[in-house]
Amino acid sequence: MEQFFPFILLAIALVVLIVLPARQRKAMQAKAQTLQESLTVGTPIMMTSGMYGTVAGLGEGTVDVEITPGVVVTFVRAAVLEVRTPAASGDVNGTAGEATPYADGDGDPTDRTR
Repeated sequence: MEQFFPFILLAIALVVLIVLPARQRKAMQAKAQTLQESLTVGTPIMMTSGMYGTVAGLGEGTVDVEITPGVVVTFVRAAVLEVRTPAASGDVNGTAGEATPYADGDGDPTDRTR
């Protein structure tokens, strides 16, 4: 049995270094695909670059994002990192009733007042 020990270690290393990361990568790709398919016009999103915006239009492999009123830019769908959920009225980052450092109180860092 001792003679097979190096082969057993090699098999375990193969599983840890190749198979497990491949499964994680596949799960992440499935999650990204689901997110991209769920996009609809009007959905608030954040891009991989950190840019916030609202979906203004959808193409075959692209998404038009309105980053400020009247300014629409086009990205590939894969650049969408997450769908943002608007904060409850008056509750930004768990600070209900407190003043926010943002002009319109939505927590968007593009409109800082301080």
